[in-house]
Amino acid sequence: MGALDYLISNFCTVPSTKTKAMQTVEIKVKMDCDGCERKVRNAVATMKGVKSVEINRKQSRVTVNGYVDPNKVLKRVRRTGKKRAEFWPYVPLHVVSNPHASGVYDKRAPAGHVRNVQMFPASTETADKFMSYFSEENVNACSIM
Repeated sequence: MGALDYLISNFCTVPSTKTKAMQTVEIKVKMDCDGCERKVRNAVATMKGVKSVEINRKQSRVTVNGYVDPNKVLKRVRRTGKKRAEFWPYVPLHVVSNPHASGVYDKRAPAGHVRNVQMFPASTETADKFMSYFSEENVNACSIM
């Protein structure tokens, strides 16, 4: 029985397949004509796992829905000759908490969109540290002055 169990466990198992999650990939691609649009659409639509491809030439935006790897989609778009293709860097204006901070506004962005920049609030640890020196709970507050 030991040899039979070994053979079954090593040679009769079905390899596990990793399924990719359904996701939406948005890419910024400059397309000047119908030929450019058709070339990008055909390149992306023939990929395995792609369910739909939407192209908005006015915004220079390609949206791909399906079970795909975002990096492979970007690589496929770049192989069509669009070397400046990048992931969609813009978000709607109402999503950003401070849309007029430096680095957020981009005049090439479509109407109603700004660049997606992560803004981190300033650290308040040092402010809290200095405020504790002059608080009423600090019995040595007068010795500092």
